[in-house]
Amino acid sequence: MVFTRKKLLKDSKIWENNHNFVKNSEIFYCDMRLYTSELVKKYKARTVVDHVSIDVRQGEIVGLLGPNGAGKTTSIRILMDVFPANSGEVLIDGQPIDYNKIGIGYLPEERGLYPKKIIIDQLTYFAELKGMSRKEAVQSIDYWLGRLGMTEYRNKKLETLSKGNQQKIQLITALAHDPDIIILDEPFSGLDPVNAMLLKDVVKEQIAKGKIVLFSSHQMSYIEEFCDSIAILNNGVVALHGDLHDIKRDYPRDRLVVRTENSDAIKADFGSACSITENGDLLVQLSSADEKKAVMTRLVENYDVDEVRVFEPSLNDIFVEYAGDAAKED
Repeated sequence: MVFTRKKLLKDSKIWENNHNFVKNSEIFYCDMRLYTSELVKKYKARTVVDHVSIDVRQGEIVGLLGPNGAGKTTSIRILMDVFPANSGEVLIDGQPIDYNKIGIGYLPEERGLYPKKIIIDQLTYFAELKGMSRKEAVQSIDYWLGRLGMTEYRNKKLETLSKGNQQKIQLITALAHDPDIIILDEPFSGLDPVNAMLLKDVVKEQIAKGKIVLFSSHQMSYIEEFCDSIAILNNGVVALHGDLHDIKRDYPRDRLVVRTENSDAIKADFGSACSITENGDLLVQLSSADEKKAVMTRLVENYDVDEVRVFEPSLNDIFVEYAGDAAKED
């Protein structure tokens, strides 16, 4: 069972050598569950969020997807208490969220730091806004600057940094106060492959610590890599929500992907049942899923096959299906 710290009084925290905050005499919660219950937000006659319900448990990461204008940003802002919903609730363990006890860290898609201000000064300022003392803030920020390879820029102005390094500084504002819920909106924007790998490690560490993570991105490969579940919003409603593995397995399992150097011979054998995927692999359409085992055996025994597996749709395929024309235009 995983236990996590909840935000309460500043003087209830102490800083340990491993740079993790712990609480010395407050309540510990386990298996925390975040649930947005039937959120509705209207602007005049337009409903931009229409009964949105999303369920996330501690130690899970949920991918929040949707084309532009689908209601993702509005849902996030309601969750963060930037503005209220017209109806519906944000719940923690079945009770209305107490923003004085539950910390939220947010990395927005649009950056909001001050380019001409010294990095340590503005990071400390933002951490203090989240309830940290100056001493706690500086200790936490110095840890994260080191963790992200940014210590040498501590006393420099933000504008002197590359776009990718500015992104890492922005990430520190989301993590320095050790939040319980972390919301990342296009977190890999501007990062080179090395720094993208570093961010992947940081996200995995936060999940391992039992944080709740909401991850919004148009880069489907990252969503597939990280997310346990997805929620696809379209026109303000949840078009699809659930475990990504289960969603993929719900599709008909009547096609096989074959990687081989013998494509021509297999196509001659299977005829019109064969086609070529975007990756250049062979796709074999079965009459029914019941043929799966027999056809796999036939392929392996008769041809030099490097790989044969059941075809599952990519997240991009699923996204386009459920987001419709809006996704294609996006």
